[in-house]
Amino acid sequence: MKKMILAFSFGVLSASALPVIAQEKNSIAQKNLQATRQYYAQLVNPASPQLAELTMLMTMMPKGGDIHHHYSGAIYAETYLDWVAQKGYCIYRDSDANLKQEKFKVETRTAQITEASKSCLKVEAIRKDNALYRELMSAWSVVDFDNHGHTQLPPDQHFFNTFGYFSSIAKYSTNVGLQILKQQAKNENIQYLETMLRSAPVTEHAELSARLDALSSTSSAADMQQAFSQFADFLAQDNATQKKITDFVKEAETDAAGIDDAEFSLRFQTYVSRNSPASKVFAGLYSAFAASQSNSLIVGVNIVGAEHALIALRDYQLHMHMFAFLKQRFPKVRLSLHAGELALGIVAPEHLQSHIRDAVQIAGAERIGHGVDIVHEARPDQLLAELKKRNVAVEINLSSNSFILGIPAPAHPVTMYMRHQVPIVIGSDDPGVSRNNISHEYMLFASRYKPSYDSLKKTVYNSIRYSFLNTQDKTQQIKLLDQRFLQFEAAAAALAQAVKKGY
Repeated sequence: MKKMILAFSFGVLSASALPVIAQEKNSIAQKNLQATRQYYAQLVNPASPQLAELTMLMTMMPKGGDIHHHYSGAIYAETYLDWVAQKGYCIYRDSDANLKQEKFKVETRTAQITEASKSCLKVEAIRKDNALYRELMSAWSVVDFDNHGHTQLPPDQHFFNTFGYFSSIAKYSTNVGLQILKQQAKNENIQYLETMLRSAPVTEHAELSARLDALSSTSSAADMQQAFSQFADFLAQDNATQKKITDFVKEAETDAAGIDDAEFSLRFQTYVSRNSPASKVFAGLYSAFAASQSNSLIVGVNIVGAEHALIALRDYQLHMHMFAFLKQRFPKVRLSLHAGELALGIVAPEHLQSHIRDAVQIAGAERIGHGVDIVHEARPDQLLAELKKRNVAVEINLSSNSFILGIPAPAHPVTMYMRHQVPIVIGSDDPGVSRNNISHEYMLFASRYKPSYDSLKKTVYNSIRYSFLNTQDKTQQIKLLDQRFLQFEAAAAALAQAVKKGY
């Protein structure tokens, strides 16, 4: 009986103590939050900015998710070189007189590689020649592009060309690559990665493909619908197409094997190139929609490539109508579309009028990647109001917008989106090519635009709230982010206290 009474008494005492303990924890958390606010405000103070210390704080800060991220552009060139060496491939220099550039391409056909070959060098030989090594690194990324004088391509062309140089080794082992990116993400306190891993498979049909390729953005709605319906019906019934889609999904599952754990989650977007013939864009989009609707690992569909290229500009509205048509057939599929990655001068003014609007109103995009040209769109005030009303998030990629489009920091529309209550998220885009990471993107965001700490924190949470995770996974990720911020703010408060004490 005594044991029962003691146990009962202990239970009552513990229960009564719980609210007190919770209040104490909440009080400590609030003090840490306030200390972090003040510390951050000191670091971004225009009168005495502390960029080194701000970079440290942004590295420590939980970043939630990175949801504008390209797999092949995220792997650093050094890793690609390691893979070339492991496969026994070589790299050859191909001078292009028209482009005035040295191309460094991977030769994968080992039967054609011999030790005596002078035109195709093994990685070991390249690494022994520092000048050649630096040339290759400069071709495969933007390293050294701005810090010394040299003959160079326009920045946008240089950026997009890099993918063609390392593309043949980029899929060496996507699971290995994803493990590398996972570790890099965890080092930066990222818990979720939504990456664009690979394009969806394409099926061609001579007659139907020709009919689609004859369409343009000015074709009638009836002509578009007829061509789309005929091709989609064929793809739905074609056994070869369905097998490609099934194999594509299985490949994604193999890529992701062993990646998720208690602290990190991975999902994929699939995509098509906007600079392909219309029939290939549509066939790829059909496969992308079908794969995404059938498998929870592939959470969304996108369209990628230089938006200012000739085909991309010519077929832009046609592509948006393709998305709209397929969204009706696959209503559960989520869409994040690259749109408005343009600037005045890169294209003629008429091409700045409606890309973001069409992505939202025609295609039904739930997120917009880049969204830089909004200031030039027709009735941008109405478009901003619509983005707010529809709760469309804009994925902000500061480094790539600066390099590719030449957008000066004060001219970037990120603060305009915030002032008009359009949700934003911070993305890394192609950190391997840009030679940075998402902590650096947050440092640029904080140091350039000086959002309050609460706004900064809200932007981090947006990366989970506007992700394409399902409701259950999103709730779990929010809880994990809550805990990480409690830990971060305790550490930041301790840093602030140490600063007060001085040296």
